[in-house]
Amino acid sequence: MPRVYVSVGSNIDRERNIRDALRDLREYSGNLIRSPVYETPAVGFDGDPFYNLVVAFDTTDSVDQVVQELDRIESAHGRRRGGLPKYSARALDLDILMYGDLIRHDSGMDIPRGEITERDFVLGPLAEIAPALKHPETGEAFDALWKRYCQAHPQAGLTPVNFDD
Repeated sequence: MPRVYVSVGSNIDRERNIRDALRDLREYSGNLIRSPVYETPAVGFDGDPFYNLVVAFDTTDSVDQVVQELDRIESAHGRRRGGLPKYSARALDLDILMYGDLIRHDSGMDIPRGEITERDFVLGPLAEIAPALKHPETGEAFDALWKRYCQAHPQAGLTPVNFDD
């Protein structure tokens, strides 16, 4: 049974949307492993800061079924896709980072997601909940990738938020 890692983010009514997303993800998956919640600045546009975290769960669903469920949860919380810039405010953003050891870069699917090694708000929380897990393409453990990222980006840092769900 594959373990799925999902990044969760919101910068519109972020406490409510993150709390509701976690509830919906628990209802879908039965059990979640989750990182702490971090406040991070908007990337690619001027906007309110985000709350970000990474969650993991095991599933018997196919990757396509998981994507459909994540899209459904986003839509239920006001996510609109059509006509918006790539980088814009979001009520809820759920992105599959990894689906077991699957490597798939086609039909709009990017697994493992490129943002894993590019964004501190993805890599840091992922390294927290799965430090010894290896990136399916590079073979490097996430804690090692995070340490190298922090060395290359000394300004990188995540601000934890006191967040109870």
